[in-house]
Amino acid sequence: MKIRLATKEDIKGLAKVHVDSWRTTYEGIVDPDFLRNLSYEEREKMWTGAIDTNPPLVAIDEAGEVLGFASGGAERSGDYPGFDAELYAIYILKEYQGLGLGRRLMNRLIDRLIEEGFESMIVIVLAENEAKYFYEAMGGKRLAEASLTIGSRTHQEIVYGWESLQELKK
Repeated sequence: MKIRLATKEDIKGLAKVHVDSWRTTYEGIVDPDFLRNLSYEEREKMWTGAIDTNPPLVAIDEAGEVLGFASGGAERSGDYPGFDAELYAIYILKEYQGLGLGRRLMNRLIDRLIEEGFESMIVIVLAENEAKYFYEAMGGKRLAEASLTIGSRTHQEIVYGWESLQELKK
């Protein structure tokens, strides 16, 4: 497996991972109609718009197929003083989860954020998402909780933070 910056050629793969991982990760959590209505085409449009300004990191197999991705950048809300970066997403196809790919993607993203001058980071995760244990294992500290409506359901979110990306790398 190789990790690199995504290119325009990866857009279809990004969309597939994005939709498929939402459907498997959030099954039984998020409104099933919402999951059913997720569209590869809509995600392709989203990634087409984003690929030039802030390309995600992709994990690809030997054939060049996208198995997962991680994206991040400047903290978007302004609600967490002292935290300048945000992990926007890590999504991995279900059959490749639990193999250390998430940690590898996160470490590469942290390297990139450090290179861009960021010092600290948050991530916001649904409380029902098992990924919260990954962020806790990576040393994320609970900073806050919030609510988010997806489809017809309201969910609790947990905001985790790392005060030092340098320390997180160790």
